[in-house]
Amino acid sequence: MDALHLVALVAASTAVAGLARRTPVPAPLLLVTVGLAASYLPGMPDYTLDPHIVLPLILPPLLYTAAVESSYLDLRANIRPVALLSVGYVLFATVAVGWLAYLLVPDLPLTAALVLGAVVAPPDAVAATAIARRLGLPHRITTILQGESLVNDATAITAYKVAVAAAVGAGIGWAGGLGEFALAAIGGIGVGLVLMVPIHWLRTRLTEPLLQNTLSLLIPFIAYAAAEEVHASGVLAVVVVGLFLGHKAWKVDFATRLQEEAVWKMVSFVLESAVFALIGLQLSYVVQGLGPYGIGESLWYAAGVFVLVVVVRFVWVFPATFLPRWLSAGVREREPGVDWKAPVIVGWAGMRGVVSLAIAFSIPVVADGVVFPARNLVLFLTFTTVIATLVVQGLTLPPLIRALKLPGRDRRAEILAEAQAQSEASRAAEERLDTLLADERNALPGPLAARLRTVLERRRNGVWERLGAVNELTGETADDTYRRLARELIDAEREVFVRLRDERRIDDEMMRTLLRRLDLEEAAAHREEED
Repeated sequence: MDALHLVALVAASTAVAGLARRTPVPAPLLLVTVGLAASYLPGMPDYTLDPHIVLPLILPPLLYTAAVESSYLDLRANIRPVALLSVGYVLFATVAVGWLAYLLVPDLPLTAALVLGAVVAPPDAVAATAIARRLGLPHRITTILQGESLVNDATAITAYKVAVAAAVGAGIGWAGGLGEFALAAIGGIGVGLVLMVPIHWLRTRLTEPLLQNTLSLLIPFIAYAAAEEVHASGVLAVVVVGLFLGHKAWKVDFATRLQEEAVWKMVSFVLESAVFALIGLQLSYVVQGLGPYGIGESLWYAAGVFVLVVVVRFVWVFPATFLPRWLSAGVREREPGVDWKAPVIVGWAGMRGVVSLAIAFSIPVVADGVVFPARNLVLFLTFTTVIATLVVQGLTLPPLIRALKLPGRDRRAEILAEAQAQSEASRAAEERLDTLLADERNALPGPLAARLRTVLERRRNGVWERLGAVNELTGETADDTYRRLARELIDAEREVFVRLRDERRIDDEMMRTLLRRLDLEEAAAHREEED
């Protein structure tokens, strides 16, 4: 794939993802569908997934973004369900799907079937969490799905390495497999713990936002490469570093945070769009590689494996949800009100993604002089499982969520909590202001001191106003109207600055300085509106 084809892929995938925002269809599903159709267009270049690119270059930034945006405190509070899904379920699915696929598919060696089980074991929660946020799922379910997606790739990759070694007769046994798994997990976490403190120290010492954001872009690759260099889990290293830096992000200056958020949003959007498009584009390559297996026969096997993957997840999720509650009074006290609806959603939100395909494409044709058995069939079954879960489960998850009528997020309660927090913070700021103004070194003219107090009052009252009555004519709260009028005033000032520049009464540099101040004010208003 040359540079022109790469640019075409990024441009086309982002255009489709942008179009998806105007439709009720989730972007991952539309991208996969378009990729499937495009894979058979005449003259379509070769977009075969290269695991040497996907795993070290695409997976780390996606994991890092998810980790930084996740809540360390929420994940710690839900460590039991997250661990049961990201470690327990992946290992269970590896063995269960592998064994059942061995019974289902004639002439498929057990070792190759276990490789298939490891490959299709980890769900990709990007699509699931996007749907969860859009439909307002309970916060705990979203947290559990996010936490699962952060760690399950590491479990699956390690299980895959053990299964491949067994498939090619490398002589690795259960003890060796468990040892390798423990080394990868402990080593990955250890590398993350070693790196996170010096990286955070460096981020807080750099004073130039451009340098800080350059470092931010390098962090996931540094963590991943460092862990892989010592044969540990690069995935876990990236997750540990990302969770720590996200938890400590408040210590970095505001300019860095603003730039970093914008940069990583763009990076994630481009990578996710390209990744889901690439999934669809693999169709022609995978079908051509079937070799002795007929397409009709392989599709029957694919349908069977898809059913196995879905059923095995439910077989694990329900006991993992209710058994701890039945066995422990402490769990029942900490997690009241859990019914059958939550595990149904978690069980059905098991869409597979690019990690499964990347792992499958990394299966060696020949290893240690031994030809890997049924490699093409395993690759085909992985591809069809990914597509089937994305399409079938992805399309049906929103109506399932609506049908179950789970209690969504209580927006009024959230706004009330936000208002109370803001009120407490404003009182502390007012006390600090009184102390500062009492010092003669901080003397200010009366209007400027009053302006500081007005800003605090506006910030405190703004959130409470969102709970107030709406305007009968416009449907806006007072706070909405305030922000809309503020934007109108900013637009009026902006037009004047541009006119003065065009009349040569100010130069471009001065105009950009003035516009930047307006941009920061508008960005603050827009952020409040998004929140």
